Amino acid sequence: MRKISLAAAIVWLCSGAYAQTNEQYTQDSLYIEEIEQQYPAKVLHAEPLYIDLIRDLGARKGEREWNFGTGITDRTRYDSYEALIEYEFAPINRVGFEAELPVTFYTPVNGTKKEETPAHRVESLKLATQWSFFVSPKYNTSMALGYIHELVFTDINNMHSRTVFRGNLYNPFLVVAKRFGQNFHSLVYTGPKFEKEYRNEHWHNSYDINTSLHYMITGTRNFVGIELNKQLHGGDFDMTIRPQLRVAITEHLLIGIVAGIPVNREQERFSSFFRLIWEPGRTHHASK
Repeated sequence: MRKISLAAAIVWLCSGAYAQTNEQYTQDSLYIEEIEQQYPAKVLHAEPLYIDLIRDLGARKGEREWNFGTGITDRTRYDSYEALIEYEFAPINRVGFEAELPVTFYTPVNGTKKEETPAHRVESLKLATQWSFFVSPKYNTSMALGYIHELVFTDINNMHSRTVFRGNLYNPFLVVAKRFGQNFHSLVYTGPKFEKEYRNEHWHNSYDINTSLHYMITGTRNFVGIELNKQLHGGDFDMTIRPQLRVAITEHLLIGIVAGIPVNREQERFSSFFRLIWEPGRTHHASK
């Protein structure tokens, strides 16, 4: 009788665990289906929080989004404070546009003189576009090509004596994202950067390879994950590890929190970044 009771208890526990797992899977499947089963086809992907995309992969006409970001970085001799505002929108299916204005301020630390720190600056006026050329719900995969053009501003302290813009930055890029099962999301964002100042014939070139892996909580838009920002320039290799999480406060409001851990960066220590994401909703609804 004891053996029979023990076996029955094990069966009951296993069936309960299976029912709970099956319920979670159904809940997640319904959520993914709600996002994807519209026109045109779209695959749900987790978007990294620090190097974010121009618009969702497989963007649908009328989608739009406001981002407000702020962060701090310890650079050993001074701290840098960054803030940004950006607006994303999709005028047609599969194509997104973005305008962004980032600002950076500097504060000396560890006895550094104020004149030895960089000047405060509006970094650039960033204009970007992204085209999702491959969207496959069958393989849970999306690919996109994009281009970012930055009009780089002169330092705020010198704007009275120089032109407003001091150069251009050109950044074509490729994005490849794949979701594994219901919850795991991977993404690669890569491309070169070419910067040219008006008063200098020299070009500053670098190549970025940004990879990320996220776990999205069942039936929600919340996720935890990690972003690896890697850069090659002048024979040097720099990488920053950025653990992160995103939480949905309401249907249209999300909060992202990012920590930065540099690897092989002599002049940079830990950093943090906060992103407030507001999605007003689609202004137009595409039809079949």
